[in-house]
Amino acid sequence: MDGGEPWTVDRFFEGSGTARDIYEAAERMASAIGPMTVRVSRSQVSFRRRRGFAYLWRPGMYVRSVVPLVLSLALPYEIGSPRFKETAHPAPGIWMHHLELLDSSQLDGEVEQWLRQAYEAAG
Repeated sequence: MDGGEPWTVDRFFEGSGTARDIYEAAERMASAIGPMTVRVSRSQVSFRRRRGFAYLWRPGMYVRSVVPLVLSLALPYEIGSPRFKETAHPAPGIWMHHLELLDSSQLDGEVEQWLRQAYEAAG
């Protein structure tokens, strides 16, 4: 599917209306926090300030999964919440928190608080 074409939000979410709907709700939530840029690659869509703070990716692109979208938040500390499918510590001072999203209703006040914390840490 590459063909040298640039990756866009439309191209990334092609064939998955549910994932696209969740992305749009997440993008609205992040944009309301403050200015950011959106970068799209073959593997993910990232929300960035000075560095990335939130990443959205489609697990079905890699493995068999019913989960349309995962939101990964980069924070300078670990948040102990059972809502996260996994938390990884890939580098000193960075914890990646992976939240499986089945629909946009899961983007609630708690997720907004985590997103705000990630946004502030990326400044």
